[in-house]
Amino acid sequence: MSLPKIYLRPGREEAIRRFHPWVFSGAVARTEGDPQDGDVVEVVDKNGRYLATGHFHNGSILVRIFSFQPVVPDVAYWTAKLTTIRTIRTALLPPNTNCYRLVHGEGDGCTGLIIDLYNGVAVLQAHSIGMHRERNLITEALKNVFGDELRAVYDKSAETLPDEYAATVQNAYRYGLVEVPHKVEENGHTFLVDWISGQKTGFFLDQRDNRQLLARYAAGKKVLNAFCYSGGFSVYALQAGAALVHSIDASQKAIDLTNRNVTLNAGEGENRHEAFADDVMKYLQAHDHQYDLMVLDPPAYAKSLSARHRAVQGYKRLNAEGLRRVAKGGILFTFSCSQVIDRELFYNTIVAAAIEAKRQVRVLHHLSQPADHPVNLFHPEGGYLKGLVLWVE
Repeated sequence: MSLPKIYLRPGREEAIRRFHPWVFSGAVARTEGDPQDGDVVEVVDKNGRYLATGHFHNGSILVRIFSFQPVVPDVAYWTAKLTTIRTIRTALLPPNTNCYRLVHGEGDGCTGLIIDLYNGVAVLQAHSIGMHRERNLITEALKNVFGDELRAVYDKSAETLPDEYAATVQNAYRYGLVEVPHKVEENGHTFLVDWISGQKTGFFLDQRDNRQLLARYAAGKKVLNAFCYSGGFSVYALQAGAALVHSIDASQKAIDLTNRNVTLNAGEGENRHEAFADDVMKYLQAHDHQYDLMVLDPPAYAKSLSARHRAVQGYKRLNAEGLRRVAKGGILFTFSCSQVIDRELFYNTIVAAAIEAKRQVRVLHHLSQPADHPVNLFHPEGGYLKGLVLWVE
């Protein structure tokens, strides 16, 4: 069966020849056939020569490419693709770790698809209608790839799909059933993950390497973990011998989960840890604590270019206030996961915050997402997480 074809304007095929995974509507000359949102289509040049295969969506990004070779996206195709990706993941994972990102969208040639593995449970999150329509095939492929190791597949796409389509979707198990919260292991630390009611797919896997780095600085230190969510940085700091750890999050549910994770790793009666359900800025302004080690890992302040200026001001205010609470000779881990805030802009924003706080600062590390969140060389937009480790004088 022939697929609908998307013909590009003259000269607009070069981005696709350089393997960029998006076709913008302005690059399209005409459409052959009548593709509907989510349909598989072929992208061709002005003369009809094949360029790529992807999912159609009537919007600014008209096609999200998942292959630069003619393919039939059936169970065999997805099994082969996931097998290759799993082989790469197996080679890079640290010991004593059974939770990781199996598929990272464009970074793995699967535009619009996220799959996180939590100790035998695959949590699938589709960001496009086309990928969501592939969910049954992908579930079968996961069963083929993992065999008896796969305990369940949970589809958590309702929050990430276009609104009109999302209204017809319910998050649900596609295979198996595992009660939450579910125990996972990361670098030898144990965490409870709830993919049903938790944020994202249940855990912030992208901070694994950065949590491990923080542990190298934590022994004997007074630590603040701001925007702590489930307490990942807090657990690492305590297990590395921190003298005191304060965890703050506006969500009481997050604080409860943090306390459970601390107890799970450190045991009952851990008196070095206190958790507070509070607004981080209000907490920083209301207390005069000085911390030797601080983590500022806020949620994305900007999800669109129109919100970028306001986000920059928010990052500056937050980091200036944080820098005022870092003791002389202390360390600040600061992050942005806003895709529209690039590395240079984030760096310059932290410079402005240091000037406002009147603190001398040196950069010790430039941080990013771990290797199971790969960035496609031809799609740098996939490098969303950026961070700095600062020595504050």
